[in-house]
Amino acid sequence: MDTMFTIGLDYGTNSVRALIVKVKDGTEIASCVWSYAHGDAGVVEDPRDPNLARQHPQDYLDGISASISGALKEAGQEPSFSPDRVIGIGVDTTGSTPLPVDKEGTPLAFYEYYKDNPNAYAWLWKDHTAIAEAELITSTAAKMKPRYLAKIGGTYSSEWFWAKILHCLKVDKPVFDAAYTWVEIADWIPAVLTGTTLPEKMKRGVCAAGHKAMFHTDWGGYPEPDFLEKLDPALVTLRKTLPDTAYTIADAAGTLTTEWADRLGIPSGIPVAVGAFDAHLGGVGSGIRPGVLVKNIGTSTCDMMVAPGDMKLPDIPGLCGIVPGSILPGDYGLEAGQSAVGDIFNWFVNYIEPGGKDAGSHQALTREAEKLKPGESGLLALDWNNGNRTVLVDQRLTGMVLGLTLHTTPGEIYRALIEGTAFGARVIMERYEEYGVQVERVVNCGGISIKNPMIMQIYADVLGREMEISRSTQTGALGSAIAGAVVAGREAGGYATYGEAVAQMTGVLDTRFTPDPDNTAVYNRLYRLYNQLHDVFGTREYSTNLFNVMKDLLVIRDQARKQ
Repeated sequence: MDTMFTIGLDYGTNSVRALIVKVKDGTEIASCVWSYAHGDAGVVEDPRDPNLARQHPQDYLDGISASISGALKEAGQEPSFSPDRVIGIGVDTTGSTPLPVDKEGTPLAFYEYYKDNPNAYAWLWKDHTAIAEAELITSTAAKMKPRYLAKIGGTYSSEWFWAKILHCLKVDKPVFDAAYTWVEIADWIPAVLTGTTLPEKMKRGVCAAGHKAMFHTDWGGYPEPDFLEKLDPALVTLRKTLPDTAYTIADAAGTLTTEWADRLGIPSGIPVAVGAFDAHLGGVGSGIRPGVLVKNIGTSTCDMMVAPGDMKLPDIPGLCGIVPGSILPGDYGLEAGQSAVGDIFNWFVNYIEPGGKDAGSHQALTREAEKLKPGESGLLALDWNNGNRTVLVDQRLTGMVLGLTLHTTPGEIYRALIEGTAFGARVIMERYEEYGVQVERVVNCGGISIKNPMIMQIYADVLGREMEISRSTQTGALGSAIAGAVVAGREAGGYATYGEAVAQMTGVLDTRFTPDPDNTAVYNRLYRLYNQLHDVFGTREYSTNLFNVMKDLLVIRDQARKQ
C-alpha cells in the first residue's frame, strides 16, 4: 500500500476532476480539473425554457483524457509515484443524468442527424422539464403500485430517470424511438473505460437504479411492465432492455481496456468500479458510517446517511430513496437534499447584483452579514428557489423573503438566505430522526463548507449540532478513488472492504463549529415561523392563519437590536 495509487474521476455539473490518491492513507498527490466545452459552463440550455438543462456526452469522453493526463503529469513530481502503480479507478457522476444510446451503447448525440438536438444529449440532473410526467408517475403509482413510492419518499421527482424519458417520449418521439435504451452516465462512463458499452454487457449501479429509477429486488428490479404500460406502452419496450440485476460499488464494471490504457499511460487490466452518484461517493470520501449525517454542500445539497443492513428500517416520507447496497455495500443508503443552496447565494450576487459589483460580492456580503445577530434582520426566507427536493419533493415551489422594509440591506437579505437554507437542512435532519435514524455526528463537505466559516456557524446554531468538516476538499473524487482501492482488492495492494478503506483513507479537520446556545435559542423561535411557512405553502393538508408571522419577526428583530 505504501507505493500503490488509485484514480478517482468526479463528473460534476460544470467540469470533471481526476484525483490520484495514495492507497495507504488517502493522501491526495495530484488532481486536474477540465471544464466541459459545450453550452454555458458545460450546460446546454434553452432561453425559451428555463427548466431545460442538458450535457453533450463528448465532454465526458474528452474529460477522461484531459483530467487524467493532467493529474498524471502533476503526480510525476511525487517521487514515490509511477503510473504502473495505479491499481484501480472509480467514477462518480451527477444524477439522475440519463443518456439515450443505440444498440452498441453509442450516444445518439454522436450521430450527425442528432448532433444539434438537445433531446439526444444527456439529461442533466437539474433538468426540470418533466414536472408533469413526474406528477403522472406519482399519481399512477399511488393507485397501482404504492410500494414503489414507499421506497422513494412518496413522490417521484422531475429530476429522475423515468420522468425524463417519458417527457422525451411526449415531446420528441423520434429521439425516443431512435434510442435502443437509456443509461445513466454513472453507468455509461465506467462501461466506456472497460469496453462494456453494449447494453447487455453494461453493469447498472444500484445507486442510480434504486434512488432514481424505482429499482428494487422486492419487485424484480425495475418497474413492472403493467405499470409502465399504464404510463405509455412504449416504455414496456424500453423496460425489456434493462437488466434485473444492479451492482454496488464493491463490484467492478470491468477492467481498463488496452485502448484507454495506452491513451492514458496507465496499466491495462486494472479494475474500474461500478459507478455511483457524486454525492454518494462524496459521503464515502467523508467517512460516512451509521450515525453520521454527511452534508455535501454545493450548488445544491445532498444529505446522506447509512443504516445497518439488518436494521428494521421504516419507509421515510420525502426521502430520495432507501436503497439496500447504495452508498456503502451491505448497508441501506438514505438520500435527501435541497435543490438549491449555493445556487441561491449565487443568484443573489450574480443576478440581483446588490450594491454593484464590489459591494455585492460574496466576500463583501459575508462581511456585512457577519455583523448581524440572529433575528436582527427581521427577515425569514424559504429556500425553494429551485423547488424543494426533501421533504416535500415539489419542483413547483418557489423562494420567498418575508419581512422586507424600506431599510432592509443587501447584507441582511444575504444572511436571511443562508439562514433559510439552514432551516431547510434542519427539516431534513429532523425527518431522519423522526423515523429512527439518529444523527450522532454531522460531517460537511463541498466547497461552501471550506470557504465560508460564517455559513458553517449558522448551520451549527440552527441545527443545534457541532459541524465537522471533511479533511478532503475533493470528497467525491476521493470516494471514487476509495472505490478503486476496494475493487482492486487486498492482493493488489488495496482493501478487502469499505470499512477498512474508509477508516484509513478519510478524516476530518481539527476545525469544528460548535452551537452557541444563545444563537440557537433565537433560531429555534425563527424555525417555528419557518415551519409555519413551510407547511402552509408546501402542503395541501396544513392550513393556518399567518397573521402572527410578520409581527413575530418584528418582535425578534427588536429584541436582537436591543441586545
